[in-house]
Amino acid sequence: MQRGKVIAYASRQLRKHESNYPTHDLEMAAVVFALKIWRSYLYGGKVHVFTDHKSLKYIFTQPELNLRQRRWMELVADYDLEIAYHPGKANLVADALSRKRVALARKHEVESLVSEISKLRLCVISQEPLGLEATNQADLLSRVKVAQEKDEALVKASREAGSEYQVSTNGTILVSGRVCVPPNEDLRREILSEAHSSMFSIHPGATKMYRDLKRYYHWVGMKKDVANWVAACNVCQLVKAEHQVPSVLLRSLPIPEWKWDMITMDFVVGLPVSRTKDAIWVIVDRLTKCARFLAIKKTDGAMVLARKYVQEIVRLYGVLVSIVSDRDPKFTSKFGKHFGRRWGRGCT
Repeated sequence: MQRGKVIAYASRQLRKHESNYPTHDLEMAAVVFALKIWRSYLYGGKVHVFTDHKSLKYIFTQPELNLRQRRWMELVADYDLEIAYHPGKANLVADALSRKRVALARKHEVESLVSEISKLRLCVISQEPLGLEATNQADLLSRVKVAQEKDEALVKASREAGSEYQVSTNGTILVSGRVCVPPNEDLRREILSEAHSSMFSIHPGATKMYRDLKRYYHWVGMKKDVANWVAACNVCQLVKAEHQVPSVLLRSLPIPEWKWDMITMDFVVGLPVSRTKDAIWVIVDRLTKCARFLAIKKTDGAMVLARKYVQEIVRLYGVLVSIVSDRDPKFTSKFGKHFGRRWGRGCT
């Protein structure tokens, strides 16, 4: 609400598993849903939540919480939140949406509004003007057209028979009905800026921004430019909520008790070729910090690495207790299986 008036509503259908929630959890789920979608407005300020479920106001002092409620409390802890009880009879604003008698009482207002709209002589346009709503600058298309005329390669490609380029009646070069923007950094930067932070589009994500732009414009590498533009926006990085599963607490690795019991592995690639080898396999003992450097090929598969590991490491130090890696696909997919086969047993 703003200045005592409701300015936004939100709703969604219950998911299949949420239909089994008790009423108390359903009310709290609605609060969490509102906090997530209006995070950019609520974060950092005082938030007042009014609910007709009286027991919800005591959730902060409730002695026992289930796992679902604990997860919600971690999210709510980021806000200065206050939940107040508001009886359902007094909540006329929310109930007005579903009460038919209110709609019937205002039927005459709807009829008067329809008559006023009919006097405006409005017409419907099947296609929106190319990008004028998104950029809010009437001369942008004319400047794009001038830049197109200066690009000799683009003009030549548009005149070839069977090309994907089309020329409109006013001379603008199009691609599938979209304006082709030449490699002009100032024009592209202006289009990206207006599509990202103008009055018509307020800091959308990379996916939505790209979908909106590709309806009107075309240039090679547009998706990459949009992703880089959103990634460089400080506002987006500060207020955009992360839709990820909460990670667990970090735990330190156990301290090794004997040398060559626990090791770490990694690859150093991108080296010049020397005797058909172009990479180094680095194996370090975590206790003594003793390192072994094995020359390998970057294209060596898991079977070759497992054989080399047995010959160079297991032969000297025995079978190790644990291996710490950066979860390279060679380790997580096939290295353990091939290493187990070398010993005639399974390995996990």
